[in-house]
Amino acid sequence: MNDFETLKQEVLVCEKCPLSQTRNNVVFGNGNPNAEIMLIAEGPGYYEDKSGIVFQGKSGELLDKILTASGFSRDEHIFISNIVKCRPPDNRQPNDTEKAACLPYLYQQIELVNPKIIILLGATALKELIDPNARITQIRGQWIDWKDRLVMPTYHPSALLRNPTLKRPVWEDFKNVVAKYRELVNPEHYSAHC
Repeated sequence: MNDFETLKQEVLVCEKCPLSQTRNNVVFGNGNPNAEIMLIAEGPGYYEDKSGIVFQGKSGELLDKILTASGFSRDEHIFISNIVKCRPPDNRQPNDTEKAACLPYLYQQIELVNPKIIILLGATALKELIDPNARITQIRGQWIDWKDRLVMPTYHPSALLRNPTLKRPVWEDFKNVVAKYRELVNPEHYSAHC
């Protein structure tokens, strides 16, 4: 069993915080464990808790459209994870205890996947990884150098569903990611849209 699979087995039975008592499924993360791009969001929602798979439902459909337009696929180019691996009841924001219990798992995932680019989806991911005082509205779209990795904060797909005017800035952010991917990973990366 490799280190990634060992970590997954540990996370699937985790009981380090009260979320373990209310979850249906741990949502470890999905995609290519050797991906050059890692997406990090806040935590599982209703559909993720039911399936154990990240980004399901309308947010997942929208994310898949953005990835496809960028020439990326979940299976080949991306690994997706969350700050917390279990759904907070009623989709509330995870509290400090829950985040503190789960963050070491996320840091291990980042080390094992070893992506060149990290995309932070939403304010919670930005605040936890970069700066608790950072505001997504002010910092999205800007490259951040974090632990020798390039990080691009942008809005969470659920924010785009609530406010469609955010779609254009997110698309600009993903175009920047595509350009950086071509620079760092594959100059021949194809996207029909950018």
